[in-house]
Amino acid sequence: MAMAFMRQWPSLYRERLGKAAEILGKVLQDGCRIFLGSAAAEPQHLVRAMLDQLPRYRDVEIFQALSMGALPEDWSGLSPHARLRTFFLGPKSRKAANSGLADYIPLYFSQVPKLLREESVSRDVCLVQVSPPDAHGFCSLGIGVDIAKIAAEHSRVVIAQVNPCMPRTLGDTFLHVSRIHHFVEHEEPLLEMTYGEKSAMAERMARYVSSLVEDGATIQVGLGRITNAVLRHLADKNDLGVHSEMITDAHLELIRKGVITGRRKSLHRGKVITSFCVGSRELYNFVHNNPQVEFHPIDYVNNSRIISQNDQMTAINSALEIDLTGQVCADSIGHRIYSGIGGYVDFMLGASGAHRGKTIIVLPSTSPDGRKSRIVSRLTDGAGVVSSRSVVQYVVTEFGIAYLHGKTIRERALALINIAHPKFREKLLEEAKRLRYVYQDQILPPIFEPLYPGQWETHQIFPENEKVFFRPIKPTDERALQEFFYSLPDQDIYYRFLSAMRVFPHRDTQAMCNIDYEQEMAIVGVIGEIGSETIIALGRYILDQKTNMAEVDFAVRAEWQRKGIGTFLLHYLCEIAKAKGITGFTAYVLASNRKMLSVFHKVGYVIHSTLEDGIYEIAFRFDEPARVCFTEPSESSCEESRAP
Repeated sequence: MAMAFMRQWPSLYRERLGKAAEILGKVLQDGCRIFLGSAAAEPQHLVRAMLDQLPRYRDVEIFQALSMGALPEDWSGLSPHARLRTFFLGPKSRKAANSGLADYIPLYFSQVPKLLREESVSRDVCLVQVSPPDAHGFCSLGIGVDIAKIAAEHSRVVIAQVNPCMPRTLGDTFLHVSRIHHFVEHEEPLLEMTYGEKSAMAERMARYVSSLVEDGATIQVGLGRITNAVLRHLADKNDLGVHSEMITDAHLELIRKGVITGRRKSLHRGKVITSFCVGSRELYNFVHNNPQVEFHPIDYVNNSRIISQNDQMTAINSALEIDLTGQVCADSIGHRIYSGIGGYVDFMLGASGAHRGKTIIVLPSTSPDGRKSRIVSRLTDGAGVVSSRSVVQYVVTEFGIAYLHGKTIRERALALINIAHPKFREKLLEEAKRLRYVYQDQILPPIFEPLYPGQWETHQIFPENEKVFFRPIKPTDERALQEFFYSLPDQDIYYRFLSAMRVFPHRDTQAMCNIDYEQEMAIVGVIGEIGSETIIALGRYILDQKTNMAEVDFAVRAEWQRKGIGTFLLHYLCEIAKAKGITGFTAYVLASNRKMLSVFHKVGYVIHSTLEDGIYEIAFRFDEPARVCFTEPSESSCEESRAP
């Protein structure tokens, strides 16, 4: 009987076809609850017809996830008749909610379907937009499956705007004609979203985030200009996958470049999994009948247990404020609601539980006017804790990356202070000391360059395919630097410091980590991922401004010696010093330290040395390239070499 009924769908469709005003006039009533399709899938024609009729009714409740279309920004005229209840605020609903004329429901997106299924908040009327029925009588919810499918399945009356512009998307997107009570045919362009001009700040943050995303990762990226910039900076990655509540044109660009392939996904291999998309007509055309992209309801896509089944799941979301312990506010500015929880927590929990998963929070260091720090000692009064301090791994601003997972409050506070805007760092440090978050004698590096000198980061391959990452030292390297020193044999410590040092306390190591990168530079060679790095080599110099010569030294862990790391460090420090206009280097080396003396004599510059009390004082200038000798250094068969 049911199959016969489904085969008769064309006649059923014609019977249920009508005009928006007539249908709404029959189903709306005082006190009814209406669900609206959200974001770019909003059925604008139906919404406009509903708005025309609302003045006839009282106490109507309108539910929506995100308003982008026909709903007004100013609800003062509608407030006697209807009230908007939204799960996420955007520019169209922000004013109404913060003026008391609309309501924000703080809820994980994954939990919204459960709310809609409960009889206490069941929908009377559901307005959605669908593609025309296919040969089997199925309409697709197209670019807005998210909450709409569950709402349609649990509403007394479903009214669908049939729009030929709506793509027929695949996955769990279909409603049969028999499940829809009324159809209104109306063709109109779908809502589109574009992002403004590029921001230098957003681009810098995006580069930092890109360094954290590994080849083969499955990514989720939230909505916004900064996160959109992040996607553009992933163009050099390989075989990324997507499991995300939303996709945009930036995803499309990466798919066309062959960056997003899904080949390494552990769940839904080869597929882009999402619940809605927002972007251009080009994006909507791409997802039409495309088996590479599957749309599913939000309770599947945002289920943290499902998300965690994706190996290397990487969740990237923006924030509005973070305190020094790692608590994140992402939906409000104080008491003023700005956006919503959305899928934030769903993906943070899912990614943190995934094998090799990562959670990344991105936020500018200051408010748009530059007057307030987004990194604070305590959240602003009224601010909601969207993400607890326990699941935050990486925090990124335009000033760098802080790794928080598994770190103490002291380590978290110091890491966050050092990626705050420089003009707020001293105040944040004072507040951290007052709260006993950090050492009372904690210092910060002097600020010559406001930005961390990321241009001096590089990878180098050594024998046995050993890959080492070299970068400027950071204040957060203090403990790793202590561990490095304690790993050195007593003889190496003596060679390096010309004294028999046995301990390396906080007061000494913090001074070596908090440098200005201008008169003093230190490069560490590290292995391991950010947050769990091990220092295996250190090279540094300190400038004497009177002579414009810098004293240089370096050390390498015993098990990493004889691989050329010390030679590389010295050459790299020469390159940095030359770029900064330094004349040359000096060094003090024990006569018995033959290995270090050998490194200096291979540096490529004329070495001037004097021996006194068993210590060589070495000096060389960058404008004096060495002479390469074919036999012993005392022979005269030499030619001039190029300095590195």
